[in-house]
Amino acid sequence: MSWSKFVVPSVLALGIAGAACGQISKPDASQAKEVLPKNERPGVWQPTNGGEQIPLWPASTPLAKPDSGDRPEGLGNGTGLVGGRKWHWASYVTRPTMTVYRPKGRNNGAAMLVLPGGGFEVLALDLEGTEICDWVVQQGMTCAVLKYRVPQVWPRENGKQVRPRVLLGLEDAQRAMGLLRQQAASYGIEPHKIGVIGFSAGAYLAANMSNTEERTYPLTDAADHQSPRPDFAIVAYTARMLDDSKGKNSLELKPWVTISPKAPPTLILHAMNDPMDKVRQPLAYALALSDAGVPVDLRIYSKGGHAFGMRPTSDPISREWPGQVKQWLHNLGML
Repeated sequence: MSWSKFVVPSVLALGIAGAACGQISKPDASQAKEVLPKNERPGVWQPTNGGEQIPLWPASTPLAKPDSGDRPEGLGNGTGLVGGRKWHWASYVTRPTMTVYRPKGRNNGAAMLVLPGGGFEVLALDLEGTEICDWVVQQGMTCAVLKYRVPQVWPRENGKQVRPRVLLGLEDAQRAMGLLRQQAASYGIEPHKIGVIGFSAGAYLAANMSNTEERTYPLTDAADHQSPRPDFAIVAYTARMLDDSKGKNSLELKPWVTISPKAPPTLILHAMNDPMDKVRQPLAYALALSDAGVPVDLRIYSKGGHAFGMRPTSDPISREWPGQVKQWLHNLGML
């Protein structure tokens, strides 16, 4: 495909990645109208203190490239504030990584894989990545942030968006889960206490992980013989699941969404006033899981917008959802 379509962080991030990753979250009225320059530049994302970044795949493994081809990795910041601060992205990711953070004190043996959002264009690696791990390790859990391959454009058929046949981010997420299980002893985690949390596009990936064990890539090593299905899933402001062509009040799922009775217990977080991904998205998913016999918990707040991450704002959901997750994990026996 021609490069004119893939200047995403340079041109389209304002409309796609910004909306999907957090610029429309409004911490207060004084910040709602402030627009910041993207400051996009070449550069390779580096983890915060305490993170051990490891390649997902052996260097010799051929990987399908994102739509940006071999373009060097890029860095940038969102065009709006969340919780009074900038958020930052990485894009043009061709060789994905997993960055592991270990609890500094008590280790309860549980782990969480974090899948940042970004519309499959960029990755909000602080707002929906390392900042989540800061909280996770405080709970005595091991945390891993996934830097998966982006950008990947979803094609259109007959004027409608459709899911790519091979979803690169899903391959990377399944590989990461396999690595965590295969190396569980070295990380001090129990292989059957590993869950996932995803935000926006990452939430879509978390739902996919929950409902399938099939891989679309050749098995590479022992890690790929581990189950890629998480033991619990947290889905925050999910997208791309509702079939909105069926009418305003329809709760049918897109034809590419599969539901498995083997999906793990799932907690769904959403705001009623999310302007990007309407509340019927998670409602449709929750009902489908419940119909399949999967335990589902919903935490829906009236306000919060989209992509608030874990930064406290004036909206209660941004301050209260971590406590809701902690109680839910305790109820599951993960904490």
